[in-house]
Amino acid sequence: MFKIGQSRDVHRFSTESNKPLIIGMVEIDSEFNIEAHSDGDVLIHAIVEAIIGAMGLGDLGTLFPDTSKEYLNISSVFFLKEIKKIIDEKGYSINNIDSTIHIEKPMIKPYVNKMKKNIADVLKIDESCINIKATRGEKIGYIGRCEGVEAECIVLLEKKDAPKIVRL
Repeated sequence: MFKIGQSRDVHRFSTESNKPLIIGMVEIDSEFNIEAHSDGDVLIHAIVEAIIGAMGLGDLGTLFPDTSKEYLNISSVFFLKEIKKIIDEKGYSINNIDSTIHIEKPMIKPYVNKMKKNIADVLKIDESCINIKATRGEKIGYIGRCEGVEAECIVLLEKKDAPKIVRL
């Protein structure tokens, strides 16, 4: 049995924050800082929430509330490791992850391979199962005005022990 989940996450850039821009567990060389309860890693947040959705477990805030001091300034690696435990406990495997990062600047392409490696290492899947794209806002909207960053993700999970459906 296959299950699809999708999600998006958005964080505002801030001149008042001292949090660096982290995407895919990589610190991005940027003039922008991120405003967030945790480290604000939009890519990891979108991936984790898409997985949560595919398993029908609500959303990121349900499992890891941003009102909890427990998650204040926490690395999003924690969320990814926790969701990996849940995937294993529930008997799922990740078929593939497809994601898009929306950011005007800086360019993300130089960091994509490291992001894929980081995510694959934590989830214990092959890097070929992960796709990361980046696109600009072309100076339109909050992305184009460099006011924030957004990530979208679609994930396909497979239930390991699900009965196979035979069609005649």
